Amino acid sequence: MLYLIAEQLGFPGVLNLIRYLSFRTGGAVATALFLGLLIGPRFIGWLRVRQGKGQPIRSDGPQSHLAKRGTPTMGGLMILTALSVSLLIWMDPRNPFVWACLCVTLGFGAIGFMDDWDKVRKSSAKGISGRTRLLFEFAIAAVASWIILRQTGTLLHVPFFSNIAIDLGWFYIVFAAFVIVGAGNAVNLTDGLDGLATMPVIIAAVAFMIIAYLAGNAKFATYLGIPHVPGAGDLAILCGAMVGAGLAFLWFNAPPAAVFMGDTGSLALGGALGAIAVTAHHEIVLAIIGGLFVVEALSVIIQVYFFKRTGKRVFRMAPIHHHFEQLGWSEPTVVIRFWIIAFVLALAGLSTLKLR
Repeated sequence: MLYLIAEQLGFPGVLNLIRYLSFRTGGAVATALFLGLLIGPRFIGWLRVRQGKGQPIRSDGPQSHLAKRGTPTMGGLMILTALSVSLLIWMDPRNPFVWACLCVTLGFGAIGFMDDWDKVRKSSAKGISGRTRLLFEFAIAAVASWIILRQTGTLLHVPFFSNIAIDLGWFYIVFAAFVIVGAGNAVNLTDGLDGLATMPVIIAAVAFMIIAYLAGNAKFATYLGIPHVPGAGDLAILCGAMVGAGLAFLWFNAPPAAVFMGDTGSLALGGALGAIAVTAHHEIVLAIIGGLFVVEALSVIIQVYFFKRTGKRVFRMAPIHHHFEQLGWSEPTVVIRFWIIAFVLALAGLSTLKLR
């Protein structure tokens, strides 16, 4: 909103800085970080009072996690509050891409909130049914994809090649919705250890902050041979808000966690990354940058498939971070090593911008 105010005033004096996307992105990071740290303690105290026993812990999970009973969940509400306020302050409200991605973020957050609330209310690790969740997720993702493709077209660009693009036509809505829903649930499955999902999301958000900025700039996009999407640069502000809100949450989520993100946060942040990737036409690159999330999701799919077919397990426990816990890795060891993997994958994904 500051952008419109400064524009009406003609960007006088120091307000001229608001004209620059890089300044507003930095402002979004700082604002979300400050708000998150400010509201965090009171927010966590409020969640403790409201939830009592906190998030239910899976009885079939690692036994070391039983000590986490009583830790409040739905910390994603803190992330979404800081993110949304920061974004509304620094965004250009006339940009449809930002609104579409924000709707996905808040819509998926609402679905996650319903799931978290159901778990707390029932004192059970099982929330609303998977079919219900997916139905609402695909509905939100499809509407957002339709809004986005009206502006960007239906071409699927292949990384490492500057002249290869596949026109999916109206099937692009289905594909884009699958990317968004898949990203949301992959991050959700990764969120199983203190800080495990938060830092990889921050790393991915930084990577897509760069990609969105470059895709939105005609000169940079032409030079790099990536699709130019006018207006996509403003999504760097959303990425910045995600980084700031994520860092603030990590302050309280670092082991031992004072609060859990819950489905409220993980679904929302994953959906946001998926929507940003769709807008920037870097859907395949998302699978590289978010490779850690992909592996976590695949480990669950493989485990379930083989167990139903053979009665045997491929991993000692799924998602795969629990497998390494069962091998004797401590929780901090798993978390930090997975952070390193996420960082390396982000660099690999960014390298596709030039290797064409």
